[in-house]
Amino acid sequence: MSDEKLVGIVLVSHSAEVAASVVQLAKGLAGGATEVLVAPAGGTEDGGLGTSAELISAAAASVDRGAGVAVLSDLGSAVLTVKALLAEGDELPDGTRLVDAPFVEGAVAAVVTAAAGAGLDAVEAAAAEAYTYRKA
Repeated sequence: MSDEKLVGIVLVSHSAEVAASVVQLAKGLAGGATEVLVAPAGGTEDGGLGTSAELISAAAASVDRGAGVAVLSDLGSAVLTVKALLAEGDELPDGTRLVDAPFVEGAVAAVVTAAAGAGLDAVEAAAAEAYTYRKA
C-alpha cells in the first residue's frame, strides 16, 4: 500500500498536546494505520495555546501525497485559521479541504477510511458522519 496515494490528514488544535494525542489515538484505533500520514498542528510556534498558520501549512505539506488533505479542527479560531489559509489559495497543498466533523470521533473515522484507500470525498463523509454517533 505504500505506493498508493492516500489522503493525508491534519489535526488542528489549540494545544500541541491535544493534537498529538488525538493523532496517536486515531492511528491506534485504526490498527496502527502506519500507511496513513497524519500530522498534528497544535498550539503556537512558541509552545503556547492557540493556532498557527505556519504550523498548519507545514503539517499539510508533510502529509500531502497528491490524493488530498483532510483538515479537522477543534475550536473556532482554528477553523478560522484554516479557512484563511484556504482563501489565500497557495498556503496549503492542492486538494486540501476543511472537514466539518467532531474532532476526536471524526479523526478516528477519517484515519480508518483513509487507511482503507478511500478518496477525499469518502474520508470527509466518514468524518462528518461521526456527528451522528449516539452515546446514550
